[in-house]
Amino acid sequence: MKVMKPVLPAGAVRRDFDTMFDRMFRTPLFPEMMPMKGEALWEPALDLSETDKEVIVRLEVPGFHKENLDVKFENEMLTISGHREFRNEMKGEEFLWTEREEGRFVRTLRIPAMIEPAKVEALYENGLLTVKMPKMEQTPKAKIAIK
Repeated sequence: MKVMKPVLPAGAVRRDFDTMFDRMFRTPLFPEMMPMKGEALWEPALDLSETDKEVIVRLEVPGFHKENLDVKFENEMLTISGHREFRNEMKGEEFLWTEREEGRFVRTLRIPAMIEPAKVEALYENGLLTVKMPKMEQTPKAKIAIK
């Protein structure tokens, strides 16, 4: 007589793997940046570039109102945050699939150059937020005489 081994349902196996990956890879490195309970956290695409005179950050945030965006520069850290909601349900319409991100986001970057905070500018146009951060002018290095 052949003894049959119990087979785990596919859902149970997937749940076990999801739990394992959650424990290994989804542990927050910066818990203070985690969303509040009930909030989504997502990250819009970001580009960081540099010229001789400034550091530039471009963030894709289509569908935002500029009033829902916030830009701060403190202690060499640029923080861009915002929130977006899609609550335009039509009567008799039920979503079968949705891919548009909603909720709040926070992006924080350490800026690799000395920036003049008072001269940082942000411009929102056609779904693109551009933050320009002028670099401090470098004073030439001078040899100091020891007395």
